[in-house]
Amino acid sequence: MKMMLPLACMATFGSVALAQSPASSFDRGSSKQAWQDSGIAAIQAKCKVRPAPFAIGGNRAGATNAAPPPPPNPPPEPAVPPPSTAIPGVVAAGQTWKVVWQWEGNNADGPIADKDGTLLFANNDASNVMRFDPATGLASIVHEDTNTSGAVSRGKKGQLFMVSRGLGGGIEQLEPQRRMFANTFDGEPFECLSGSLNDLAVAENGGVYASLTGGVAGVIYANPKGVVSVYGRDIRAANGIVLSRDEKTLYVTNGAVLVAFDVQPDGSLTNQREFGKLQGGQGGDGTAIDTEGRLYVATGRSADVFSSKGEFLGSIPGPQGLHGVAFGGKDKKTLFGIVFYGGWGTPSARNRIIAMPMLSQGYLERAK
Repeated sequence: MKMMLPLACMATFGSVALAQSPASSFDRGSSKQAWQDSGIAAIQAKCKVRPAPFAIGGNRAGATNAAPPPPPNPPPEPAVPPPSTAIPGVVAAGQTWKVVWQWEGNNADGPIADKDGTLLFANNDASNVMRFDPATGLASIVHEDTNTSGAVSRGKKGQLFMVSRGLGGGIEQLEPQRRMFANTFDGEPFECLSGSLNDLAVAENGGVYASLTGGVAGVIYANPKGVVSVYGRDIRAANGIVLSRDEKTLYVTNGAVLVAFDVQPDGSLTNQREFGKLQGGQGGDGTAIDTEGRLYVATGRSADVFSSKGEFLGSIPGPQGLHGVAFGGKDKKTLFGIVFYGGWGTPSARNRIIAMPMLSQGYLERAK
């Protein structure tokens, strides 16, 4: 006979035993990315080639503004994004986003679908990974002490990985066992590559692709043994990253351009090319894929949709600060978005998770 425990006592093996709770019950945290940490200078001084300074928004130290920010889309933008226009097979006309989660800090990034219709997402400031249940609006911490985690991805075989953005970070495996998977290139720490690890995609062979924003290369590939290669040295604004359904193509955003690579049998990348140009916003970020191979790219104010051949199909309007999208829900027919607003790196920073029902369905054979 299987004994059912009350929610407050439930725990996942290898994770944190916390009950589901509303956003207000969690500490927003104050973790730093590596480039914000004063200790990075000593590490980079030992690099073979000392990298150029890197910062996001020019905010290296972090300002102190703690005033609650206005909601996304301040004037002259409309207070609420316009309803969707119809995109055949993708979204019906008249759909609107619903806010399903709100929290302080830079604390919702790299979401993916998880079991029973839930979502997993990483928290930068709070250094943890959460599981969110859209049915209840509640969440629980499933992994903590993640050294400024920035995104998560799960492979077809169930392995869960994240990018760790803090000093000494890298690509870390969280499940089925927790271990540092890759944090060096050519015998040097990732800090010598400069930039910031942003998003990741786990391949069926156990290798991991990660985007590096502002670094010496746009894409990192850590093979199943954790040995790292770099690609796309001209992709300075690499951000969202996702594999095609058959994992023969890798897509990565680079500002207003979506770039594609051919994936070779050994995981290496060739044939870098422009795949599509964003039309609904300023620059590409988190990206999702559906069962038909269509790509959904967050642009800062929309989710732009492309066919598997790179044809632009339309934009789904979103609030200012829409920086990631993921399919989820029990049937994977809900598109979730993550929205950042307020002052980056300040106490005024805020995040939301929003949701919209879709005609399309997220790819079912992989979490992302």
